[in-house]
Amino acid sequence: QVQLVESGGGLVQPGGSLRLSCVVSGLRFNLYTMAWFRQVPGKALEFLGYHDYRDRRVKVADSVRGRFTISRDNVKNTAFLEMNSLKTEDTAVYSCAASGRSRPTSSSDYAYWGQGTQVTVSS
Repeated sequence: QVQLVESGGGLVQPGGSLRLSCVVSGLRFNLYTMAWFRQVPGKALEFLGYHDYRDRRVKVADSVRGRFTISRDNVKNTAFLEMNSLKTEDTAVYSCAASGRSRPTSSSDYAYWGQGTQVTVSS
């Protein structure tokens, strides 16, 4: 059974930082591209970026580039989303996802998803 479990969400003040983790089990982690998405109620799912399993390329969406980074630990089967200089508009549910494809940017390319973790940026 494949499981992706996010943690690290919570309430943070504008300008603050958070590090989200996604622990994966039930699949060969080093053979999957790991990505992060977020969603605000009433809005479309937003792709934030991925860490490719094949060439280790990291792609970050323009909307968060320079503030968010993605990394992974293939020993601990964990993916990370480091978020800095957080803004109120970053408030959303953040989810990790796993894909057996290289460089996938569409949510439909991801077969496995975590349950999501809430991030609230507010003073």
